Amino acid sequence: MSRVTEAGGRGPQSVVARPGLSRRLTETKRVAAIAAPAGSGKTMLLRSWIEESGLGDRVAWVAAGSSERDPQRFWVSVFDALRRTGAGAPLVPLVSAAPDADGWALVERLLTALAPLREPLWLVVDDVHELGPAALRQLELLVLRAASASAASGASGASDLRFVLASRHDVRLGLHRLRLEGGLVEIRAADLRFSLAEARRLFTGAGLDLPEPAAVALHERTEGWAAGLRMAAMSLAGHPDPERFAAEFSGSERTVAEYLLVEVLERQREDVRRLLLRTSILEWVNGELAELLSGVGHGERVLQDLEEAGAFVLALDSDRTRFRYHPMFAELLALELRRAVPGEVAGLHRTASGWFAAHGRPLEAIRHAQAARDWDQAAQLLVSHWPGLYLDGQDAAVHELLAGFPGAVRAGDAELAAVAAADELTRGSLKAAEHHLNQSERAMASMPAQRRDRADLLLGIVRLLTARQRGDLDAELQQAQRLRTIAEHPQASRPSGPARPASGEELRAVALIGLGYASSWSGGPAQTRHLEEGIALARRIGRPYLEFTGLAYKSAIEATRLAPEAETSAARAIELAESHGWTDKVAVGVASVASAGAVAWQGRLDEAEAYLRRAGLTIGPEVEAVAALAALFIRGQLELVRGRAADAFDTFQTAETLAGHLAGAHPFARPVRAWSIRALIRLGELARAEQSLAEIDEPERDSGLVRVVAATLRLARDDPRGALAELGPALDTDAHAGWRAWLVEAFLLEALARDALGERAAAGLALERALEQAEAGSTLLCFLLHPVAELVERHARGRTSHARVVGEVRTLLGGGGLAARGSAQKALVEALSDSEIRVLRYLPTNLTAPQIGDELSVSRNTVKTHMRSLYTKLDTHSRAETVARARELGLIARVGLVG
Repeated sequence: MSRVTEAGGRGPQSVVARPGLSRRLTETKRVAAIAAPAGSGKTMLLRSWIEESGLGDRVAWVAAGSSERDPQRFWVSVFDALRRTGAGAPLVPLVSAAPDADGWALVERLLTALAPLREPLWLVVDDVHELGPAALRQLELLVLRAASASAASGASGASDLRFVLASRHDVRLGLHRLRLEGGLVEIRAADLRFSLAEARRLFTGAGLDLPEPAAVALHERTEGWAAGLRMAAMSLAGHPDPERFAAEFSGSERTVAEYLLVEVLERQREDVRRLLLRTSILEWVNGELAELLSGVGHGERVLQDLEEAGAFVLALDSDRTRFRYHPMFAELLALELRRAVPGEVAGLHRTASGWFAAHGRPLEAIRHAQAARDWDQAAQLLVSHWPGLYLDGQDAAVHELLAGFPGAVRAGDAELAAVAAADELTRGSLKAAEHHLNQSERAMASMPAQRRDRADLLLGIVRLLTARQRGDLDAELQQAQRLRTIAEHPQASRPSGPARPASGEELRAVALIGLGYASSWSGGPAQTRHLEEGIALARRIGRPYLEFTGLAYKSAIEATRLAPEAETSAARAIELAESHGWTDKVAVGVASVASAGAVAWQGRLDEAEAYLRRAGLTIGPEVEAVAALAALFIRGQLELVRGRAADAFDTFQTAETLAGHLAGAHPFARPVRAWSIRALIRLGELARAEQSLAEIDEPERDSGLVRVVAATLRLARDDPRGALAELGPALDTDAHAGWRAWLVEAFLLEALARDALGERAAAGLALERALEQAEAGSTLLCFLLHPVAELVERHARGRTSHARVVGEVRTLLGGGGLAARGSAQKALVEALSDSEIRVLRYLPTNLTAPQIGDELSVSRNTVKTHMRSLYTKLDTHSRAETVARARELGLIARVGLVG
């Protein structure tokens, strides 16, 4: 072997076992072609294969350097290499360079000499791309004639001469017939990328004991590039801070930069170098953009040629129209651009910003405007596109873009300050949001009139979101009605700025959802029609994020009314979130709380716990106060029915405190107060319960829910007649048309009171009516709140029209609990990291690992690392099994949850 190293010499333990690739080479029947850029590990793989397979005496290795461009010298090297093998030594004659030696004749001579060959013999030609045209044609003749002899003679003759051809890019050798016949094994750059496990073995072989985070970081930074990993290993020897080195390792690091300059950049034509340098400012490039920035014609063809040549250019689509550069190569190019033409960098960014803006790519347009320090253009782009970004669920991108503005720019621009307020809302900082709102209102005073209307409209949207987060129903209703008027009468109030911040239909959908949510708290079921209209409109205009949030808030309203539809709406919302990668959004927490409430009332207590755990990942008092209040309420209910009255009381007290911080008297505060009194009764603190009841004002004291709690207190004081007196007005109202959970409990308490008075028949009738109402709404939780076991057992022995419900109640009272619909609910085996949760939410989709990586802006290998971790933590072995397990745990929506 004339050359055995790649990217900096052997180094300690430089051969890394790669059994999968080695097996493919060993099983090659005709030809293996390895095409990959410099430093991809071609030579390392070949050495590893020979050592692993024990083929040292059966492999002839020729390194086709520039000196072998002369065909005669190349074939002399081939003959010499074959003579040094055990099988070739007795067959291959000695040849030497001579003026009359002809390459074509030498090929014929070699074929004849190897005709008696009876055992496999491999000819490895490294750097085939260095061969001249004549030598390439002659090598093609040898390969194809050997293959033909193989087909004619079966397992004899030159059929056992096999080839491994390594090059930096595809070479024209006419191997298409072998490909069709299955006689060609092809290994490319993607196959040569080191896995994380292989990278670890390389570091260990170099004598390095790296911390896991450093190994992972280096693997991600290099994307498995063999030379990059080897250079990192050499540089790390004796380094005092491996983790810092891993974080900073880049294409501008000296050894990496020198390697990429010499082996890649300096090998390109001048016009290609110009294109590469001037497009290095981009995250991705296509032909049109490359031509615009570089002035080089046929940009797409140049990029395709670079990709085919393996020059660290990677296609992003199957049509090969969009490309990106390997990150370390991109860093080198950016460094060289700043060195070569520092005065042109800002202009390139400005040009790129204009192109992206014109082609409907606002995020890239804003980033390049910021890179050019064109703050006015960047601000105009962000504020005009913010509603669309919000309606696409891209709040993380908005946060990143806002961070790219100087603080003075954010504070001095009314529209930008309004967007900053919305950003703080998504991050759960209500106080900071209100600060930015105040800045926006102050800045509007000095704003030109032609932009003031647009700023005011932006402020209206943000004020609506702020009101919702504060639980201020009146303010949300007011802002929603105002936005609806603007959307439906655009001529009356048309923003006159450079761009309207949302289309009329989008604005109307936002307004309808806000209007429906705010009005539904105090209105009847008919009020949800606004929500339904908004959701339908969002679906019709292609705004799935708005549809998803509308469904989530619709499920919250339905859950407060204990409507069976709550679970369906919540499941639809979560499925939408999963299919678009939005499972970290607040609305998922809202839908999860709604689901928890729905299943808790149905007696599915363990499932309710799982939904509450999931809700806790995205909501809290500062992020979504009303949903956080609802979660505390449900938690208190679960504690109470499980016999932990003290914990339940503490939870309800926390909920009451939170309710007191909401803007205005929120309707949800009333049930929280009533259930807090229930907990006192269960604790035996009857005097405190009596006092709390006395403090409730009319007409709340006369509501059905509070009368049920008062009846519970009367029964606790052994006063069944007093209990019946409390229940009388509630039972006499026309409550049957609009089913309510407290009505189930009212009939249940009547049954207990009648039974205590010895009125067995009346007690049975009241219990039957309680069962009827429970069956109508799947409301079983009430049966766990009172001592009804003996009453239910007696009723079960008699005649009942609700045998199924009686059976479920008996199961609950026996401590069995009701299982989740369709599968048993299980506890989460180990907490998942934020990165793993982000990957998990994409697994139910049809996206591949590289596509998921593109969505999350991480490498394919990072995605695969998180997937392996998910398999371990969830005790699964495949993607489908992981999705199924996650659905059982409530981490992603259960398909067909209700049915």
